Amino acid sequence: MTYYKYKEIKEFFNDRIQDFDKDWIESNLDDLHHEIFNTDYYIIGTYKAEKWLEDHVFEVMRVIKEYEDLHFGESIVDISDPEKVVNMYTYIVGEEIVNDYIQENFKEVA
Repeated sequence: MTYYKYKEIKEFFNDRIQDFDKDWIESNLDDLHHEIFNTDYYIIGTYKAEKWLEDHVFEVMRVIKEYEDLHFGESIVDISDPEKVVNMYTYIVGEEIVNDYIQENFKEVA
C-alpha cells in the first residue's frame, strides 16, 4: 500500500531516530515505535492538521478505520478532530516504517 505523505513521515522517523544511540535502539526495539510516534504529537493544532490532510482526509480516515477495526474491533479515534486524525494516521504509518527499519537493520533480532 502506498500511504499519503509516507516520505514525509519517514523523514520524521529518520530525524527522530538520531536522538537514540545504536545500543539504546537495539535494547529497545519493542519500544521504538512508541518512543518515536507516541510520546509526542506529530501535528499540533486543528488548522495545521487540516492543511496537512489537504483533500486526502477520506483516504486517511479509511486507513485509520481499517487499522482500528483490525486491532480494536471498533473505531476509537474522534474523526471530527483533525489533529487526532493526523496523529493516529502517522502512528499507523510509523508502525510500518519502524518495522521496515528493524527488518533492514536488525535482521538477526526480527
